[in-house]
Amino acid sequence: MSLNEQQAWNAHLQTPVIFNHHAPIEVNSSTIKHVNLNPIKSTVHALDNEERVLLLTPLKDAAPYLSKYFELIAELTYPHRLIDLGFLVGDSKDDTLAVLSMELDRIQKRPDQIPFNSVVVVEKDFGTVLSQSVEDRHSFEAQGPRRKAMGRARNYLLATALKPEHSWVYWRDVDIVESPAAILEDFISHNRDILVPNIWFHRYENNQDIEGRFDYNSWIESEKGLKLAASLPKDVVLAEGYKQYDTGREYMAKMGDWRDDAHMEINLDGIGGVNILVKADVHRSGINFPCYAFENQAETEGFAKMAKRAGYEVVGLPNYVVWHIDTEEKPGNA
Repeated sequence: MSLNEQQAWNAHLQTPVIFNHHAPIEVNSSTIKHVNLNPIKSTVHALDNEERVLLLTPLKDAAPYLSKYFELIAELTYPHRLIDLGFLVGDSKDDTLAVLSMELDRIQKRPDQIPFNSVVVVEKDFGTVLSQSVEDRHSFEAQGPRRKAMGRARNYLLATALKPEHSWVYWRDVDIVESPAAILEDFISHNRDILVPNIWFHRYENNQDIEGRFDYNSWIESEKGLKLAASLPKDVVLAEGYKQYDTGREYMAKMGDWRDDAHMEINLDGIGGVNILVKADVHRSGINFPCYAFENQAETEGFAKMAKRAGYEVVGLPNYVVWHIDTEEKPGNA
């Protein structure tokens, strides 16, 4: 090239310069673990995304119910390789831990698709001395201490069992006798922060199933309830469904029919604990089960109040029924 051509070329040519101020960092210490929660989502596409479910059950003197419990969870159609089980056994006087261990050993040794991905069993006594009899557990006087103790048990179990890979937390009581096998897929399809079904029980009188309504802890708040709470000391836990506290709340247990659209939704202000599906990030954000009076509620009802305060959805399915054991509750309980 001539000098003029070289000048013309150089006038339009820039040599790229890369300034690399930060070389990559390699961390090789075995004591340092990296957890990236960004890919962990809770979505309606849980199956496609292979989202992990943590199924949690607190237990106390539960030996008689465990055989039926495992019969039902063995039928869950959500892939068991994506489900981790967690149990807390506390203050039990019967053989709950032994029966649980035998059932788990049996189910996890099966050669088919029934075994679950993993299991953790937590032992923790809280000094709860309340009897498991219906009269004691469901008496009005027992409700505050009982709900606070249950809140502690749930929180200890959650804190121990929840891992970074979990997208959903499914709370399931041990004394359920009938529930759909596809309950996880059904619940996940709603894509709600917190979701509960209706809880009923079968009782046969004169050869007729009266289809009793069980869980009065799932409710819609009322002006009467708010005024009552405002009049009480902050450390008093409202016990729902008892004549001592007339809240005027609307109970999901008194709504719905399992013959109607199972996916109809209503918004709730309090929930029961028999069956709850929670997006794991709700728990990770600090929404747990108060073992103290939170807005005059504790445990699952306090959990719902806390979640709503934080802006999360609390939704019920009045026509989606899970059947609880018949407790033969005495008159006076709602």
